[in-house]
Amino acid sequence: MRLAIRLVGALALWLALGTAFAQRVEGDRAGAQGAYQSEINVNGQGEAERNAGFARALSQVLGKLTGTKNAAGLPGVGQEMRHARDYVESYDYRQDEGRSPSGAPTFTTTLIVRFDQDQVDGMAATLGLPIWPEPRPKPVLWLAIDDGRGPRLVALAQTNAARAVLDRAVERGYRLGLPAGSAAEQAAVGAIWRGDTAAIARLSSRYAPPMQLIGKLYRAPEGGWTAEWTFVDSGKVLSSWEGTQPDARRAMATGADGAADALSKKYAKRSTAAGEPGRYTVQIDGIRSSEDYLRAVSYLQGLTVVRGVAPVRANADALVVELDLITGMPGLKRMLGTGEVLYADESELPTSSTVPVLHLR
Repeated sequence: MRLAIRLVGALALWLALGTAFAQRVEGDRAGAQGAYQSEINVNGQGEAERNAGFARALSQVLGKLTGTKNAAGLPGVGQEMRHARDYVESYDYRQDEGRSPSGAPTFTTTLIVRFDQDQVDGMAATLGLPIWPEPRPKPVLWLAIDDGRGPRLVALAQTNAARAVLDRAVERGYRLGLPAGSAAEQAAVGAIWRGDTAAIARLSSRYAPPMQLIGKLYRAPEGGWTAEWTFVDSGKVLSSWEGTQPDARRAMATGADGAADALSKKYAKRSTAAGEPGRYTVQIDGIRSSEDYLRAVSYLQGLTVVRGVAPVRANADALVVELDLITGMPGLKRMLGTGEVLYADESELPTSSTVPVLHLR
């Protein structure tokens, strides 16, 4: 039974350096929404556009839960996205007004989707998706930007200058904080620029957790902007990467993506409750005709956890098949649910010499 109903203009740098005394977790504007809510720009409010928006929203939510940039590419997720509306708890629309470069008013329609947490969690468990657990760390962003006037630190008073990376982190399911901007922290720009991660880690010791996303952003010689990044966890470099983009904001966002990849790789764990992927031999009782055979096999082929069905042999009133599963038998049985077509009798526990049995209604 199918799992049930149920996100180069000029870079906005600072006007003046301010004073602050504590790290503030950023990203509130982009995502006061929870992990199970997403906002998607759509072209209209018709059913087809809405259903496509539901699918994109579900992909974003699963991206937050798993820490995976391309959640739609995880085993089974693409198929479930076709039924994204079944996971929707509620939705509404928001109209945002803006201005085109010519000054003419523009309007953007945003679809706000709230998914049923239990249903999404159930689907993730059934598919055996890796889950990045809560609470999640909030690394400190140490970013220096050189727009041609020399590198300067982006501190708390310059939040808007770092908006692209802060918002992207929220889209990936975590938040970044900014340093307060003390004189000592401002002087750390040189350490950032020469890649002295140990010096930044020492300076960042007043903040929690002991994680730093260290980056420098500058104009690329060939045009556009280049961002170089290093992610440090408890003094250890987890990952280093760089990206060049025509737009400074897009180059900046690569920092949040790389940090999310490093964090989820370390902390996201796949539940073993659904079993291990592989090939499993299963007996299906109640097969008394070709129609029964077609109904059972077609049903199995339509299940998200089933990659393939290969008949092995036919017995009296029974069919033995080999199932290629993206999870194990527990995941299959969870997806069968109450069993509108096939069901598993939990009282019939297979032994080492028998195969699991499913029953055709």
